[in-house]
Amino acid sequence: MHLYEQCNRTFREHKEVILYLIFGVLTTVVNWLAYVAFVWIGLDINVSNILSWIVGVSFAFVVNKWYVFESRSLESRKVIKEFGSFVGARIFTGIIAILLFPLLYNIGLNQSLFGTDGFLAKIVTSVIEIVLNWIFSKYLIFKKG
Repeated sequence: MHLYEQCNRTFREHKEVILYLIFGVLTTVVNWLAYVAFVWIGLDINVSNILSWIVGVSFAFVVNKWYVFESRSLESRKVIKEFGSFVGARIFTGIIAILLFPLLYNIGLNQSLFGTDGFLAKIVTSVIEIVLNWIFSKYLIFKKG
């Protein structure tokens, strides 16, 4: 089997997970870039963390609904339900991040990376959020059938 065929088969078999990882990384990058921008303009690191979370959630809903879980319905009732569930789950994981970030920062993950204070704590917090968000999206929000 040629490499292209093997890659294509692997993608088809694991499309949802692969797309979730790709868009999860993009969501994380959007979140991190927003965090860096907010810190660099002089906002407090905790305010920057909250605002970057809001930016990331907005981006994540669109890409998860449309591309990852292929929930293409634009029926208002379904979109409102998905959006409400999505935001609810993200609020839950956002609260975890808001509480976890300063805890990690204060217990020693306070190193600056890329010239940004607290970025190591931000990375660890983001990884935990990604895993929890996948579980909620896959099994609760965009479940098929």
